[in-house]
Amino acid sequence: MPNWIRVCTTAELLPGETAVAWDGDTPILVCNVDGDLYALEDRCSHQDFELSAGELHGHEITCSLHDARFDVRTGNALCAPAYSPVRPFPVKVEDGVIYTRDDQS
Repeated sequence: MPNWIRVCTTAELLPGETAVAWDGDTPILVCNVDGDLYALEDRCSHQDFELSAGELHGHEITCSLHDARFDVRTGNALCAPAYSPVRPFPVKVEDGVIYTRDDQS
């Protein structure tokens, strides 16, 4: 079982903000949506561009390269030009610290 990766403290990731952690070669984007935390691979499925460069609006992150949108709760693509989902990851909070991990590594 892979180890959990520290992302940041809950005080460092306020509602509407994002942070990126790395599990080996996998960038993981963590999003705070009104206090709920979600994590997904930080790569747009359309052209492998980092989603963290885009904007978070509610449960949607927009890729700044071609405006593809994804649901941060599921990783599902919401509009063209992306049709494939991005992989979601688990998130946990312990003692005020946010953690995520790549379950497939």
